[in-house]
Formats: sequence, C-alpha cells, structure tokens
Amino acid sequence: MRVPNSVVLPVGTHVDCCQEEEVKEKSHDIMAKIAAMLAERKSTLTHFINNLEGSEEAKFYVDQWERLKEMESCTLTILNLVAVNCMDHCDIKKLEFTILEHVKNEELFPEVVRVLPPVYRQVEAAIVDIAQSKEMSDHGMMDLQHLLSKLSQHKHLAHLGRELLQDILRYLHRIGLVVWYEEIDHLESTVFLQPTFLITMFKLLVRYRLVQQLESIS
Repeated sequence: MRVPNSVVLPVGTHVDCCQEEEVKEKSHDIMAKIAAMLAERKSTLTHFINNLEGSEEAKFYVDQWERLKEMESCTLTILNLVAVNCMDHCDIKKLEFTILEHVKNEELFPEVVRVLPPVYRQVEAAIVDIAQSKEMSDHGMMDLQHLLSKLSQHKHLAHLGRELLQDILRYLHRIGLVVWYEEIDHLESTVFLQPTFLITMFKLLVRYRLVQQLESIS
C-alpha cells in the first residue's frame, strides 16, 4: 500500500483441503475483503487529509499532509486470486505461468519493455557466480564495497563504479535477485545475495501467535 503503482496477485493455498464449491466461495470472500480493506483505507486517508486541511493550524501539519497525499496517490492494482494446491506440481506450474503472463503485460508493468545496458546483465551474472561460490557464507551477506571489489575482478567489470553498481543493485532488488535496504542507515552498506536466507529468518521471527508462544514459556 506504500509502494507506488503496486501490483498484487493474491494466492490461495491448501486447495486440497477444500471442496470445489468451497474454493469458489473462499476466493470470492477473500477478494471482497481486499476490496473492503482498500475502500476503508481510501476513506481513512481522505478523512485525515480533510481534517488537516480544515485545521486552524494547518500550516503546522504540512509535512504530515504531504505524506498522506503521497500515500493517497499510490495506486494499487489487485489481480484475480489464483487458488493452488501446493502439493500438486501442475498447480505450481499454473501459478508460475500466471505470474509470467501478468509480468509480460505492458499495461501493468511499463518497464518490462525497457532495454537494459549490457553491463546490467554482466553484473547480474557475476553476482550469481559469487552467491553460488563455495567461499560465500550461507547467509549471503556482503559489504557493498567488498562486493564492488569482487565484481571489479571480472574482465568486463574492471571499471565498474560504485554509483553504477548502486543503480544496478536497485534494479536487481526490484526483480528479487538480491535484497538491498539502501534506505535503512544500518543496512545501506550491506547487500543480501541470498534473499532466501532472509525469508528463513523472518519465518523464525514472525510467526502466528508468537507472543502467546513466548508467554507460555516458563
């Protein structure tokens, strides 16, 4: 909701636990709840903005008003839910095909037709090699400057500069090959070459009923 021009594909799992008619009902219910959530968000933002604009001291809340207006301008496209049985390989392939078809849609993703300079591909290939090398730690974390040094050892990347590398990392972050939190001060110099490690960590830390589980420990 905070990312400009977001596109979201809802995915319903555990279809194997439901009857066919139940899957249709649940899918409809989920999409209805998403629509209601978006409508409530829009209404809430409008309410806050109107309150600030109508305030006698509106000039003191300019920063807050600008942030709310920015959030209000973020468009969010919700695609039709895809219901899958995660135990069925055919369903996984169906989901993969659906994602690829949406990604190729120029109306949803205008940047899909953008032609990237060859150096983007070269850096991407080099990062994949580094991430898969035996000397790479399982966590896949690497200092940005160290990564630049490693990449510069490649024949075609000897003159790769930090600024260009950062532009390329932004692109690789968007497509999910790496994770780079440049907007977080403590993490801006760290590149995660193994995003799956972060997913594993989040699964350990962010869990359903985590507070209750912790409180149950004597």
